[in-house]
Amino acid sequence: MKSILQIYNIKTAESRVVNVFDYHIEAPNWTMDGKNLVYNSNGYIYLFNLESKESKLIDTGRCTSCNNDHVLSSDGKQIAISSGTDDFGASRIWILPLEGGEPRLVTEMAPSYLHGWSPDGKTLAYCAERNGNYDIYIIPAVGGEEVRLTSAEGLDDGPEYSPDGEYIWFNSVRSGLMQIWRMKNDGSDQTQLTDDEFNNWFPHISPDGEKVVFISYYKDQVQPGDHPANKDVKIRMMSANGGKVETLMDLFGGQGTMNVNSWNPSSEEFAFVSYEL
Repeated sequence: MKSILQIYNIKTAESRVVNVFDYHIEAPNWTMDGKNLVYNSNGYIYLFNLESKESKLIDTGRCTSCNNDHVLSSDGKQIAISSGTDDFGASRIWILPLEGGEPRLVTEMAPSYLHGWSPDGKTLAYCAERNGNYDIYIIPAVGGEEVRLTSAEGLDDGPEYSPDGEYIWFNSVRSGLMQIWRMKNDGSDQTQLTDDEFNNWFPHISPDGEKVVFISYYKDQVQPGDHPANKDVKIRMMSANGGKVETLMDLFGGQGTMNVNSWNPSSEEFAFVSYEL
């Protein structure tokens, strides 16, 4: 297995290889200073310097089963992660300093998979299974009571805040195939924004609030509620106002390619991972 870390430039419509790893890495985030990418691998979180091409382990304390659902705070000082621990295997959400340190538990209930952090730093948005249903929830970043925002039959996943904090984007199977949706941050006005012959996952909104990129699976290769690794997929883009969807590239990937927001601060580039078996 090779993991090919790449960066796509919106203006040139080209991607460049940043590094090739001889092991599995997933889900790059971009740090606020534009100098590093954060990724997960083998249960841990790493900081990758784009200039030196060196990876540095971020100390996540008792969280030794980190998965690919991790998000940085808008001030760039903290990272929220989804992880199990040695004494509790299911994924819960934790917050710790980006430089590493003892994580603080946010969600008592599991499984919980983080995807969004509000721009004001006060609220986390995540996908969680409760009583057999996977829906979208929010919770104060300081901890507290979680609030369920979706209740449609079937899987709702990938909640991510718009840069102004007014909306939460997500993906849902409620209309048959997995499609991209958007709602207000209180769960109201749930609106479908794609309606095509693909299964569309994980909408990521650019920092300028203008563009949304996401992963598309071929409907004859996966079930609508599945987002497996090692599939032929597309990275596609649309306006944050909806409308025409543009294919940016075809690649071998899927799970791990772009699970969380990977735009750089300028909104001109985003990072992703493709794979070779």
